[in-house]
Amino acid sequence: MEELGATALRSSPVSSRGRIGQLRERAAGRHSPLRRLDWVLAVAVLALAVLGALLVWSATRQRLIDSGGDPNLFLKRHLLNLGIGMVLGAGAMLLDYRLLRAYAPFVYLGSLVGLVAVLLVGTTINGAHSWIVLPAGFQLQPSEFAKVALVVGTAMILGEKRDGRDGVQAARPGNGDVLLVLALAAVPIGLIMLQPDFGTVMVLVFVVLGMLAVSGAPRRWVLGLVICGVLFGAAILQFNLLKPYQEARLTSFVSGEAAARTSAGYNVDQAKIAIANGGVLGRGLFQGQQTQGQFVPEQQTDFVFTVAGEELGYLGAGGVIVVLGLVLWRALSIAADAGDAFGALVCTGVVCWFSFQLFVNIGMTLGIMPVTGLPLPFLSYGGSAMFANMIAVGLLQNVRLRARSDPYAL
Repeated sequence: MEELGATALRSSPVSSRGRIGQLRERAAGRHSPLRRLDWVLAVAVLALAVLGALLVWSATRQRLIDSGGDPNLFLKRHLLNLGIGMVLGAGAMLLDYRLLRAYAPFVYLGSLVGLVAVLLVGTTINGAHSWIVLPAGFQLQPSEFAKVALVVGTAMILGEKRDGRDGVQAARPGNGDVLLVLALAAVPIGLIMLQPDFGTVMVLVFVVLGMLAVSGAPRRWVLGLVICGVLFGAAILQFNLLKPYQEARLTSFVSGEAAARTSAGYNVDQAKIAIANGGVLGRGLFQGQQTQGQFVPEQQTDFVFTVAGEELGYLGAGGVIVVLGLVLWRALSIAADAGDAFGALVCTGVVCWFSFQLFVNIGMTLGIMPVTGLPLPFLSYGGSAMFANMIAVGLLQNVRLRARSDPYAL
């Protein structure tokens, strides 16, 4: 009788519902949002940002000591920028990216307002009218947020055609869609050229080309745009349409005495000397002769990679490149697993953005790319760049959390 009673209890509907509830709770725990985050991406980005804080600290500490200032000023600001960036990234992650389509026009218009505002009330620094000065010594660079806006806007236009309605996949983007994307990109590109900031313009062009190529748009458009870009660049140099300092930056990686006499050529030479001084193992943090001697201008921003090269050596600098590559790999993996074209294209735009900037930034410190003023993602000092980078990472995590391949997606 006792055995029959135990059997009846185990097979009772109440007991079965209890076990099913427990299984569901366990499944929900295994598939909670925190567990579904791409932790490899998160840890890699955080490691780069923390390392960037140390590099910025090393690049600015001695100069501030010599001037009688707070030696930790740039470190404190960099950490503050990182904290604000993480909050912005969390916000970008929590808002369902599929709903972001409805807000994409407002994001785009907001970026245009910022670009117009900087032309009206902005400040010129290093030849570019790209910054809005804020209290307490902070500066805002609207062109950084234009990268986010263009990625989202382009993904909305190209992804809408691929996703179709009611989840039914439609045709590939056509000529009209490509023209709309080009018109969308032309406005912020034109406003940024007025600053002028050709480095950011090149980033936006590369982002648009990459997203068009991945979206399945007609190949003749991509090929034609590449040819037009090359011809346009050649015409600018041929007819001397650039200011002398701009031409010097773009040609600084070309060897020769004329290039070496320019300020951009001097920067590149000092950057190469700093990296060569590091050797294999580096001279140690705060011990680099070029870095502590302040021979490399703008070392905490454009040339922060030289600090890693000199003080961490070839192994440390190579490790930085590996971790940056890890970020790109995870972003590509998220794009491949995305449940819709819009999410995949957002990830693609972020990959194009990051990959172009890190290639150009590291390349210019090695003397194989022109000096463009592009920061190294997550490592260079700068609030606007850090905010935009963290928002981009938040969008990547957003797509990862809501991938349709996950049956427990939000």
